[in-house]
Amino acid sequence: MVLRGKFIVIEGPDGAGKTTQSKLLSQFLHSKGIKYLYTREPGGTKTGDKIRDILLNPESKISNMAECLLYASARAQLVNEIIQPALNEGTWVIADRYLHSSIVYQGMGLDLGIDIVEDINKIATTGLMPDVTFLIDLDTNTSLGRINRSKDRIESRGEVYFRKVREGYLNLAEKYGMIKIDGNKSVEEISLELIKNIPLK
Repeated sequence: MVLRGKFIVIEGPDGAGKTTQSKLLSQFLHSKGIKYLYTREPGGTKTGDKIRDILLNPESKISNMAECLLYASARAQLVNEIIQPALNEGTWVIADRYLHSSIVYQGMGLDLGIDIVEDINKIATTGLMPDVTFLIDLDTNTSLGRINRSKDRIESRGEVYFRKVREGYLNLAEKYGMIKIDGNKSVEEISLELIKNIPLK
């Protein structure tokens, strides 16, 4: 019988270093001989990448609820096509964002409400939850300072929006038992904290 792979999610605001840490964690798993898969959101599938282009294009005119449903659609495809099959085969999945992002970015940031966004995404993911979720926490001013000058549609939103996002993450961390890591630490320090908290056994 094949043991199910572990599902590890790395969350945090824009500029927190999620992608860097996801790749470092992937390298660590490779060094241990653990088969893994790296995913990012939105996207990760042909369908999801098309949705990503719509969502991040500054010229896209999308209602708040449409945005929420598009993210959920991309996530549903990713879970069905990539994540769940990989886990069933014993492959670990390292995800750069998951449903927590929608709960805070659309639920809190866009004021759609945490409960409704949570419900939509639980349906989209068929209830699949991570084994471990890390939150790389970063204060809003630092986060905004790290975002590239060439901003996408989401990154172009103002400081008030991103303060709501951070507040949402901090509230969600307690609710979902996320492991919070100080995003002001060095890349190496953050990487070590992630590694010591993953369930290798």
